[in-house]
Amino acid sequence: MATAGTALLASTGIYLHTTLHGKLRIWRRELDQAGLKGDERLLDLGCGRGAVLIEAARRLPTGYVVGVDLWSGKDQSGNRPEVTLANAAAAGVADRVEVQTADMTALPFADDSFDVVTSALAIHNIPSPEARYRAVDEAMRVLRPGGQLIVADFWPMARKYAAHLGQGTLRGLGPGYWYGGPWLGVTLLHAVKGR
Repeated sequence: MATAGTALLASTGIYLHTTLHGKLRIWRRELDQAGLKGDERLLDLGCGRGAVLIEAARRLPTGYVVGVDLWSGKDQSGNRPEVTLANAAAAGVADRVEVQTADMTALPFADDSFDVVTSALAIHNIPSPEARYRAVDEAMRVLRPGGQLIVADFWPMARKYAAHLGQGTLRGLGPGYWYGGPWLGVTLLHAVKGR
């Protein structure tokens, strides 16, 4: 019983670290490594309350970030567009941020509209594998040639997205992005749209 209690406490501690600090630190690093010039148009799929959206906007002083979500609240409590916009305002990036209600499987944007598409633990929430692949295809469709797709998702899902696309590199994001332990580790898929 003591071992089970210790394991539960450790798992809870890892989860809290990831939620409060780890994922944000990792997204800062990944966005810094993306080679952004500062004038890109970036789309964040399943933006929620705006953690990735805001970090991206901080790196785009002359660029623009669009976040889309269905705002269901199933995944996050208080998941509403007003909350995301208030968070962007508090971070000082509201002038470069827009949020829209949109389905990832049928994005309301023209082909080649964005330089970068990001998504953090959102695509796996789509119920069917076919619809998840449609979301990945939509992300690639709205990317301009040479644009970057940067998706963080649980490792089995990220591998399936890469296999579906037939391209991309996969990299585990380590303990800073574990949700309780390595069995719920997050992997980054990075793909570039062909020219």
